Amino acid sequence: MPTLSEIEAAKALIRPHIRETPTYRWPLLEAGLGCELWLKHENHTPVGAFKIRGGLVYMDELKRQQPDVGGVIAATTGNHGQSIAFAAKLNGLRAVIVVPHGNNPEKNNAMRSLGAELVEHGREFQEALEYSRELAAKEGLHAVPSFHPWLVRGVATYGLEMFRSVADLDAVFVPIGLGSGFCGIAAAREALGLKTKIIGVVSEHAPAYALSFQQRQFVEQSSTTRVAEGVACKTPNKEALEYAIRYADDILTVNDDETITAMRDLMQATHNLAEGAGALAYAALKKHQAQFEGQRIACVLTGGNASMAMIARTLA
Repeated sequence: MPTLSEIEAAKALIRPHIRETPTYRWPLLEAGLGCELWLKHENHTPVGAFKIRGGLVYMDELKRQQPDVGGVIAATTGNHGQSIAFAAKLNGLRAVIVVPHGNNPEKNNAMRSLGAELVEHGREFQEALEYSRELAAKEGLHAVPSFHPWLVRGVATYGLEMFRSVADLDAVFVPIGLGSGFCGIAAAREALGLKTKIIGVVSEHAPAYALSFQQRQFVEQSSTTRVAEGVACKTPNKEALEYAIRYADDILTVNDDETITAMRDLMQATHNLAEGAGALAYAALKKHQAQFEGQRIACVLTGGNASMAMIARTLA
């Protein structure tokens, strides 16, 4: 886990490119929950998601440690790829991004607009990841993982912002894809010496982390979610899982229908767009609101990159 000084240094590094994202209290969203709710708006970054923070820190470290690196490659369903494409372009590096077939077309176009060379392969993230490793070896590209201590150090900056914006949080809900977002929150909490509970959230249709947490061991489980592709994880990262088991107070699940309802609630009450994965934290709080009555709660809206088709489905 990064130290407070390391997170502060990461914050200084990314600040020229990312302003601090707001943490707002929305009375209409809060109505009926029985708790005080704060929303951390990571949908307000230049790529519409929190991962850009990690991408910038990772690319800075890579350039300093391997100054002759010619290009990078990453597998993604979208937000990780956008962060790597953004940071690679800033550092003058070639970026190749591998996505599964059927990936969110708007995310694909966004990555291309950032200069990435997009490759479609496989039916799910894991197949895209394995193919990206083959391409990395074939073309001499540096493979950027979806979870890495450098990424966590960058992502932890949003946790630092949130905890300093809202004092005395009882609990924070955060989605878990491969784990950098969760670990960033945990790192910031530990660095600040806080007692805030951390509640991880996954899709009921991609429950690998929840099952692993419950059984206290590594469990693989196929993903069938059609809404929250950002957390469509079949194979947990073992390092991230160790942190989740150690630092999470619980890992909850919500189904696709509950996620869509949460997306609609967020849009109606805040006029902010949440993608499926980005709505999971609020969906879980709404589902388990009785347990948090009278408490001060934060939910991380991790990203807003929903496809037009999903927006239409949500509004319908």
